Amino acid sequence: MAAGAGRPKFGGGAVIPIGNDQTWIGITGAPLATTEAVAWASGPDCGAVVTFCGTVREFSEGRRGVTSLEYEAYADVAERKLAQIAEAASARWTTIRRVVIVHRVGILDVGDAAVLVVVASPHRDEAFESARFCIDTLKATVPIWKRETWSGGCDWGLCAQPVADCSHGAPTAWAGKP
Repeated sequence: MAAGAGRPKFGGGAVIPIGNDQTWIGITGAPLATTEAVAWASGPDCGAVVTFCGTVREFSEGRRGVTSLEYEAYADVAERKLAQIAEAASARWTTIRRVVIVHRVGILDVGDAAVLVVVASPHRDEAFESARFCIDTLKATVPIWKRETWSGGCDWGLCAQPVADCSHGAPTAWAGKP
């Protein structure tokens, strides 16, 4: 399928060719359409489609009664980092056919989807492993910040960490893992 053809219906991002794979990456303010993303990633040569959908929950580290999260991103850098993650996954698991990595920005309520990773491949091992790699590497390398609103106030998330470099594959936490 040519780049841009059959695009998922959630906003933002782009379909980009990476090796012989197609990847949908993006930072968007639009709701994430998981069903459409899975349909886009699926194909007759894929026996496995793994989906990770991260949602806003009602608690955070030391904070009960969370009502919303507000995500901010440095979009240009974040999308480049998402492309690097897809490239690293594609290089590591060469059977991957399609990858979706999209993160929402803006104010999200409890239950809203914040991040979506979909990986399609002929076999489940590669799909599971590469999807886990994609979400873990996103959390460690992509400049996205969250501001939490909870029953006791509003402030930036407590689990922030320095943004790592993924230009040579996975961040240090993934070194030596399959």
